[in-house]
Amino acid sequence: MSNKNNSKMKVVPLGDRVLVLEEKQNKEKKTAAGIILPESVKEDQGARRGKVVAAGPGRHEEGKRVPVEVKEGDTVLFSWGDTLKIDGEEYHLVSENNILAIVKK
Repeated sequence: MSNKNNSKMKVVPLGDRVLVLEEKQNKEKKTAAGIILPESVKEDQGARRGKVVAAGPGRHEEGKRVPVEVKEGDTVLFSWGDTLKIDGEEYHLVSENNILAIVKK
């Protein structure tokens, strides 16, 4: 069944979760000797970098809402998140605890 209005799906994170679109990096790596390693060779990825697409309202603590510290449009470094495919794009749903830093320009 086709979607006649071509509208994109909207995902609203709950609690202190944040939806992040990871920045694409050149997946092809070259060793010091000049050998090109294909994308299929995995390395320890460490921190990932991405743009905040949506943020939840925050977590509840002692009966009060504590808002998340990031906002839509922020570039962040994050360490882990559940991978979601939405409208053909790959996103990460990340708990605020797994956001390491906000990248300032």
